[in-house]
Amino acid sequence: MKFLIGIILITLTMNSQTIVDLTTSSDLQNWRIVDDVVMGGRSSGNFELTAAGHGRYTGEISLKNNGGFSSLRYTFPRMNVSPDNHIRLRIKGDGKKYQFRVKNNRRIRHSYVYEFASSGKWETVNIPLQEMYPVFRGRNLELPDFDHNSIEELIILIGNKKPESFELLIDKIELLE
Repeated sequence: MKFLIGIILITLTMNSQTIVDLTTSSDLQNWRIVDDVVMGGRSSGNFELTAAGHGRYTGEISLKNNGGFSSLRYTFPRMNVSPDNHIRLRIKGDGKKYQFRVKNNRRIRHSYVYEFASSGKWETVNIPLQEMYPVFRGRNLELPDFDHNSIEELIILIGNKKPESFELLIDKIELLE
């Protein structure tokens, strides 16, 4: 219990910087879907705004043709961070497991990953940057965990090695300093 209270107090005392705050008038130009179709798979994802102003990421995961993933990517101007910072997601999932990924440079091939399970209710997910580990095409890399001073791409990926439909609502994404 003391540990939980400590985490809450740390989170409340951190300064936050908004990365994404979706509303009914949000511009989705910097968002894009990358599915396994880039490798011949058959999964499909979609991203749209709901009437309430939340981002709605939905789709179907297929294992046909060695497929099995869908990702939603958001690019933005380089943002200064510290490995000690956290990312805070305000989301409502479907009870499935997702990966949150960051890239310190959108041109590099690998990303840094943090896995989380959604609860089916509106929730806040706090992600310590320093706990994010490097991955490329689903394989862990022999590189240090996140130790960079900037980020410029966020990715939400679903790929649970089974065919399934998914829905994730996104309200806000913040950097906690």
